[in-house]
Amino acid sequence: MRRRRGLPGVFPGTPWRVWLLRPPGVYAPQGDSELLLEALAEATVPRGARMLDVCTGTGVVALAGARLGAREVHAVDISARAALAAAWNARLRGLPVRAHRGDFLEHAAGRFDVVTANPPYVPHSGSRHGAPRRSRAWNAGQDGRRYVDRLCEAAPRLLTRNGVLLMVHSALCGPDRTLELLRRAGLEAAVTARRIQPFGPVLRERAAWLEQQRLIAPGQRHEELVVIRADLVPPEERSDKRPGTLHARAGIRHGRRLSPGERPGAQPAED
Repeated sequence: MRRRRGLPGVFPGTPWRVWLLRPPGVYAPQGDSELLLEALAEATVPRGARMLDVCTGTGVVALAGARLGAREVHAVDISARAALAAAWNARLRGLPVRAHRGDFLEHAAGRFDVVTANPPYVPHSGSRHGAPRRSRAWNAGQDGRRYVDRLCEAAPRLLTRNGVLLMVHSALCGPDRTLELLRRAGLEAAVTARRIQPFGPVLRERAAWLEQQRLIAPGQRHEELVVIRADLVPPEERSDKRPGTLHARAGIRHGRRLSPGERPGAQPAED
């Protein structure tokens, strides 16, 4: 059994600590998981919502969705161990989470009020053949977008009217491209949270290659994580007709709201 830090209020009775069963090889909740959990709590899960959690890992985000009010949660992962871990963790808490092993599109029956995703997003140069199986949890092709692009394309088919997609990934694989694809698909999309953190072991190991690809600056050993929110809003309710809807919700960064006139991603002025 592995213990991971949790968020206040997400798991009643354990306000600061969450115990999770995590078999070897299953992705451990990290900074990206925490940022996504914060965005989910900020988004306000509708009571009785139907939710899909893509690339669920231990199921920590799916569990949070159920705690926050979702009536039916589907947690999907390509890893059999991850699907089993999510099922165990939900059963231990008596939460309405159904874990599935396989591709998320194969288990996305119907539409969902909330879709969360922490897909693999780390760029890599090598072939998938011969790589450790656990690397499936982070390797995502040379540009890091193998799974992010699929989610962007599928989002309109996954969401209900006024449904919400929350996806976390690294700025290394291009948030602007994600926003472009989601908007082209007819969704309102914006970056709603950002966090800068030091490289972990995987990125440190391939830092030289990332420099060669000009994905990072020479000597850079930190990455920016972003959460992108996309809403499937009916045409008559879109923000170009009702200014401030999505983008008012999008002003969250580093745990604070953006000040009036501040552009998401801009560095705050020093005191």
